Amino acid sequence: MIKVMSFNIRVGLADDGENHWSRRKSFALERIRAFEPDLLGLQECLDTEQAEFVRTNLPDYHFFGIHRGGPGDTALEMAPLLFRRSPFHLLDTGCFWLSETPEIPGSMSWGSNYPRTVSWARLACRLTGSVLTFVNTHFDYEPTAIEGDARVLRQWLDRIRQETDTALIVTGDFNADKDANAYRLLTGDGMLIDALRQIQPNGEDEATFHAYGHQEEMAAIDWILVSDHFRVRDAQIDHSRQGNLFPSDHYPITAVLDWKAFFRGHNT
Repeated sequence: MIKVMSFNIRVGLADDGENHWSRRKSFALERIRAFEPDLLGLQECLDTEQAEFVRTNLPDYHFFGIHRGGPGDTALEMAPLLFRRSPFHLLDTGCFWLSETPEIPGSMSWGSNYPRTVSWARLACRLTGSVLTFVNTHFDYEPTAIEGDARVLRQWLDRIRQETDTALIVTGDFNADKDANAYRLLTGDGMLIDALRQIQPNGEDEATFHAYGHQEEMAAIDWILVSDHFRVRDAQIDHSRQGNLFPSDHYPITAVLDWKAFFRGHNT
């Protein structure tokens, strides 16, 4: 069994009033600990006190994130991935940028507002030796960039599957609804399966972004996508709040997976 969470924790610099990071960080941590994910994909994690808070309070996890770059204070923003050390052996990690030149740090394309990264880790399950690649990302919100981001990610996923025959788990804030081309590019041919829709096939109550409780802003832009190596046992959106205090302006999304069969893959 593998427990997965994707959680946009909202950048700590944001002037969010009563929902400022300093007031909600313990609540955000509580929601992570309540689920106890084996794999955790975060978005909008600034490599300042915010990331240090995460690292310090999740000592059982390996933390891997790369600054996205670009101008201003948000250059230190990351889309880091974390995994529990006890069930996994780390084989490799890497990062690339969602642009026409993905190997160039800080690169942007298609009119994107910020550089955007993809973090990945290839992991071997200590119990079985099965190999998976865990991928975490945060797409740009510029409409002209979202489809380009999806194409670059899909091309990389196709290549990595061909080269390594690895199982895939992808988490992220994709800044697109599930009727968008970006969603179809990633799921349309069945290479990746939407974990939540395996449990809720009618697509009801999928919204994760809520702008601190504003119903009119709600959108289903955070996804957990998995390859067909996995059976989805459960998937949920965590709607926890404490009055007007939220853990973030996104609800965390979770999935519980089982391997369909023993799968080793390449561990090189």
